[in-house]
Amino acid sequence: MRFVGVDLAWSPCNPSAAAALGLKGEVGELTTWTDQLRDDDEIVAFVRKATGEGPALIAIDAPLVVPNEEGTRPCDREVSKAFRSQEAGAYPANRRKFGGRVRGENLVRRLERMGFEHSPYIPARTPVRQVIEVYPHPAAVRLFGLDRTLKYKARPGRSYSLRWAELRRYQRCLRSLKDPGLSVEEILEVYVEGLRGGALKRYEDLIDALFCAYIGLYCWYWGPEGYQVFGDLDEGYIAVPRKGGNLWEDSRPSRSPFLQRW
Repeated sequence: MRFVGVDLAWSPCNPSAAAALGLKGEVGELTTWTDQLRDDDEIVAFVRKATGEGPALIAIDAPLVVPNEEGTRPCDREVSKAFRSQEAGAYPANRRKFGGRVRGENLVRRLERMGFEHSPYIPARTPVRQVIEVYPHPAAVRLFGLDRTLKYKARPGRSYSLRWAELRRYQRCLRSLKDPGLSVEEILEVYVEGLRGGALKRYEDLIDALFCAYIGLYCWYWGPEGYQVFGDLDEGYIAVPRKGGNLWEDSRPSRSPFLQRW
């Protein structure tokens, strides 16, 4: 099995990031990654390179089903209600906001032509060729045991120092994951202090894509008992892991400059 995470920009004018894991024993190992995908053709090419024609699960951080013209999807409201106190609510998605063209829906159609089934229901440890919608913030709350979401995104009044500290915390949290674990130092060893502007944004997107790949692996590893589906395939859904992991402090310094490989 291969597990691909995609942090999908809402428009191809902005880069998307993707990361792929292969399962070795009880550990997801990084196989390929990039932070420079633009149009859907490039994303499809990445998925094809990462998965071939074999079993794979694609976990995408973007709305994949948006039937409503205005307002918000029921699943977004449900996630926001469940995770409001942890500041992990979902952004409202509607077709008007996307200008009538929902990029995630178009990408799903492309993946379906490659043999991927779009379904939020994943059998445990069974070979599949499937695509699902995920959302890193509530997943992080549950898997990392957070009281609040990590504050690494650019926001008014949020300093670089805080964002760097939260990214280091994100790196430690990802290293802490067990059952299944992760072996992804090529991304987690990046020295984040000093990254600014576009370089910092690209690293945020890449680490989110990596976490999306892990969410897919986790849901597949544990099956239906290990995650919760908010919503449904008709009106839109988000798959969120159920269980939490144990954190441990990692004092190893980050060491290499930011990089990409694909």
